[in-house]
Amino acid sequence: MTVYPTPNIKYAKGVRKLAELYEKKQVSSLTAQTLNKAVEYELSQSQMQLAEIEKVLNGYEKQFNLSTTEFYQRYQEGQTDDSVESVEWASLAQMAESIRRRLAFLSESSE
Repeated sequence: MTVYPTPNIKYAKGVRKLAELYEKKQVSSLTAQTLNKAVEYELSQSQMQLAEIEKVLNGYEKQFNLSTTEFYQRYQEGQTDDSVESVEWASLAQMAESIRRRLAFLSESSE
C-alpha cells in the first residue's frame, strides 16, 4: 500500500496555482501532460489499493458469512467483539470507503 508523505505547503500552493493556470490554458504542453499523468497515476494507484483491500474484505465476508456493510453497521453500533479481526475489518472498511471517495473526486475532476 502506498504511504503518502507529509505534503509541503509551499508545493501544495504551487500545485493549486498550476491548476488555475491549467484551467485557463496558460501552461506549457509539458506541464499539462504532467498534470494529466499525475491524475491518471493517482487514479491507478487508488484503484489498485481498493482492489487489494476488497480482496481482504471479501475474505472476511466469506469467513463470517456477512457483508462488510452489515458488519460495519454492527461494529459502529457496538454489536461486535473487539477482536483483532473485527478491528482490522472495520479499519479496512473505512479505508475502502475513503479510497472510493478519492476515486469519485478524482474521476469527477478528470471529466
